[in-house]
Amino acid sequence: MSEIKTIGVVGAGTMGNGIAQLAAQMGANVIMRDIKDDFVQRGLKAIDKFLSKGVERGKVTPEQKAAVLGRVIGTTDMGELAKCDFIIEAVIEDLDLKKQVFSELDSICKPETILATNTSSMSITLIAAATKRQDKVVGMHFFNPVPLMRLVEIIHGYNTSDETVKITTELAQKMGKETVEVKVDSPGFIVNRLMIPHMIEAVKLLEEGVATREDIDKALKLGLNYPMGPFELMDFTGMPWMAFSDTHLGAVEHLVQVAGVARPVSPALTGLPRLAETWLVLYETLHDVLACAKSQDMGHPERLAFIRNLASSALASVEQD
Repeated sequence: MSEIKTIGVVGAGTMGNGIAQLAAQMGANVIMRDIKDDFVQRGLKAIDKFLSKGVERGKVTPEQKAAVLGRVIGTTDMGELAKCDFIIEAVIEDLDLKKQVFSELDSICKPETILATNTSSMSITLIAAATKRQDKVVGMHFFNPVPLMRLVEIIHGYNTSDETVKITTELAQKMGKETVEVKVDSPGFIVNRLMIPHMIEAVKLLEEGVATREDIDKALKLGLNYPMGPFELMDFTGMPWMAFSDTHLGAVEHLVQVAGVARPVSPALTGLPRLAETWLVLYETLHDVLACAKSQDMGHPERLAFIRNLASSALASVEQD
């Protein structure tokens, strides 16, 4: 693949504008697209605001700020992305929407263009199945806030080529990030697969009356040197992002089935305003996952059967609860 000169970002929200900013700071020309001009302008203003704070702190010069902003173009026209060498999708965690986006990008982009998704837990394989370039579809999971968090997870889909992973890893590193390679398209990848079980156990401790949420947070901060306790983190990020997203039944249900993690407890917990909403999202997601698994032909029967059986089992167990 030739040098990456123009990077497209689909979605101008918190993650999208952060990724666009990083790409522009790297020196690439950036086209940031969203469905409404209001969203686009909000994303551009967020980049301006972040860079302005950098100028105030002496970390960015006014000239550098102007140069970065000058390399980012906002648009509502998906067709503008046809000229991009590399595209990163950062829309909301909705499988059907992501598949729609990837299908459209596949139809308008150059054959050599790599399409990356910033999903935090959805199947790269199923997203790639919406395209005719599955070898060039890859997971590129940034963390929030994008300009500050150092890590990017690079995730293989079932058909992702080693060359695609190599190019994506090098791009993330040029953006100033540390990378880890996720070799198997597994729910939750690395970070969320490790983080979610400890959040579940924190909730169990609270429900069982073992300790207050304040003391649970305090114990992990002082005993394990965590910068933030599990409940603080859940409230900071918002539980629905863990929303046990479509396709993968959510990392929680996968870990229940595969890794023996204890099932999450009742959402009737005081002080966790977002948890009940998340549980409803999970229940609806299970139906969507099962329908999706039945309708997809991934060219790999064993993998499809695994997803179907996992979905059926998790759905049955939640309905019994």
